Amino acid sequence: MDNGFLEKKAAQLRLDCLTSIYNSQVGHVGSCMSVVEILVALYYGTVLNRPVVNVDPNVPGWDFQDYVIFSKGQASPIWYAVLADLGFFAKDELGAVGKKGSLLTVKPNIKIPGVNLPSTSPGNSLSAAVGLALSLKMERKNNRVYVVLGDGELQTGEVWEAAMAAAHFKLNNLVVVIDHNKIQGDGKLTSVLDVGSIQSKFDAFGWHVYQALSGHDFDDLLNSFMRSFNSNRKPTCIWANTVSGKGVAFAEGKEEYRHAGLSRGEAQEVFAKLHGNV
Repeated sequence: MDNGFLEKKAAQLRLDCLTSIYNSQVGHVGSCMSVVEILVALYYGTVLNRPVVNVDPNVPGWDFQDYVIFSKGQASPIWYAVLADLGFFAKDELGAVGKKGSLLTVKPNIKIPGVNLPSTSPGNSLSAAVGLALSLKMERKNNRVYVVLGDGELQTGEVWEAAMAAAHFKLNNLVVVIDHNKIQGDGKLTSVLDVGSIQSKFDAFGWHVYQALSGHDFDDLLNSFMRSFNSNRKPTCIWANTVSGKGVAFAEGKEEYRHAGLSRGEAQEVFAKLHGNV
């Protein structure tokens, strides 16, 4: 697929997401923007003459679907923007995230079309994904399971218990993508609790590990996903180096935008720029 299409799609989804955050006052600019290209590569990218993720918005939950588990609950507006763009639900819903009676809750739940598992406490999603991938293996199904993790979640012990189990059961149908933006709720990752070398840790736990030097470069990302399709008897970890707030110049790499939305002036500035890229 032409990377130009993917880049325009990323710009459009940034605009949709930031509009949602501004209108609903739910969501974090830093966390949402760092994961945009990862989600675009997953849902719109193709490798080896097939989509990276096989889904059908017209038949949510069909037997041959792949599963995406989005563990970054604080970044739900960008996932919702993707699901709405694909047609899982109307785009009108994006302006009412977290509002009473809205389809879209602050954190994803399974009543939302396109959501396979809810985003609960940090670190829980990989355990659920391991159970799902194992059940698919036992049923001899070819569906794949993708998990998008924030790098701060690597501080939780449950992630490493799940990682050990995934390797033990040779879950080559499981792909973890780490949004390594290096900023978490309480500050910089290295200041709160440094997780050290992601490469060496997942290597030691028996995974294939591929690094996307830039998690905003589609060639890097799609090459990593392509390699994951050739995984032999091991789960795959793709750790993507990203920038918190990517695409919003004044927010890039800034800790203060980890929990922040946009002021009226900031929104006008960003919307004008993104409209020019769509």
